[in-house]
Amino acid sequence: MNLPNLLTSLRLVLVPVFVVLFEAGNPARAGLAAAVFAVAVATDWLDGYAARRSGQTTRIGKLLDPIADKILIAAALVILVDAGRVASWLAVLLIGRDFVVTGLRFVAATGGQIIAADAGGKVKMGVQTGACLLLIGSDIVPGFPAETIGTLGLWASLALSYYSAVRYVRQYSAARLQQGGSRS
Repeated sequence: MNLPNLLTSLRLVLVPVFVVLFEAGNPARAGLAAAVFAVAVATDWLDGYAARRSGQTTRIGKLLDPIADKILIAAALVILVDAGRVASWLAVLLIGRDFVVTGLRFVAATGGQIIAADAGGKVKMGVQTGACLLLIGSDIVPGFPAETIGTLGLWASLALSYYSAVRYVRQYSAARLQQGGSRS
């Protein structure tokens, strides 16, 4: 267990904390939930930075990090659907895409291939977490259009999500073809 993997584990521990803190219509609790969510998001950046800087990139980290991200985003989307801030169909499309990509990563890993997050996936995650943060904390600043901006951000993240999913499928397919071609 190295520092990057500890940070990823911390992100997983923070998920139920922010879910319990969130209460729609209560700005103080929403503010605390938004702060915990922001810390969880920061651990995503920190674990990657620490892993690359210290050379502690591990196979388990490459698999666990995206799972922690998916759990964090899924939890945020579920509470936001419950609060009436996100349409359920939008949450289903975003969470469903994440399940498909995570499943593809697991299938690839069983064949010895690691599909790491690429720039498109990282941009998607940044837009998605920013949008969720705005929606979680939309009660905090009266008059600020956080809900509108957050909803537009989720729409953008939906487009980025499916664009990056296609890239992951292509990456996996190309590696499978290369493996097959080297055995002939």
